[in-house]
Amino acid sequence: MTRLDGAERLIEVYRRKAAHYDLTSRLYPVPGYPQRSQRLRTVRALGLRAGATVVEVACGTGLNFPLLEDAIGPGGRLIGVDLTDAMLDRARSRVAAHGWRNVELVQAEAAGFAFPRGVDAILSTYALTQVPGCGAVVAHGAAALVRGGRWAVLDLKTPDRTPAWLTRVGVAAVGRSASLDEWIGRRPWEVIRAAMREGLVDAGWEELCFGTAFLATGTGAGAGESGSR
Repeated sequence: MTRLDGAERLIEVYRRKAAHYDLTSRLYPVPGYPQRSQRLRTVRALGLRAGATVVEVACGTGLNFPLLEDAIGPGGRLIGVDLTDAMLDRARSRVAAHGWRNVELVQAEAAGFAFPRGVDAILSTYALTQVPGCGAVVAHGAAALVRGGRWAVLDLKTPDRTPAWLTRVGVAAVGRSASLDEWIGRRPWEVIRAAMREGLVDAGWEELCFGTAFLATGTGAGAGESGSR
């Protein structure tokens, strides 16, 4: 599979991070950041029911899996998609340790992943703004959702109406794999917001932690086949 330069860079970065990712993620983007509560808020925004089918885009080592499994139960289906083999190896170990039998792990570029039809929910946390073609990922997922299915994206952004120099200081600790200048200039959160509005019903946007993060949500119009709802 031919990968974009940006994707190749992400693979190398996350291969190096994989072994210690679960520990270092607790300090992301800065020590004391309310990451755990934001993840829980995102999962709750999906309105999951027992037996639901969920896709997590850029699932990493599976940090969200326990929250998702609690919601969907053993009768549900969880599909974790990630670009990096080393991160998926860690996710696979997590699945085995918990004895989950309803998890499928897929190594794929997010923009090229073929979402199964009839998905009840899709989420991505702290990852999608780094993905090349993040708007296309939102659109492809929206087309796969059942009517009433939910899409939720949690990620970081720069606060609005903040001087450029202060923005750089404030997000320098994030340690993103791409150039900080490129990430700020590209403003991928705006791409995600626009894609949510375009492809979903009742698109919502909530800024968190003084505008340093966002939770974007939306409801599927029913393009996908009937799911478990």
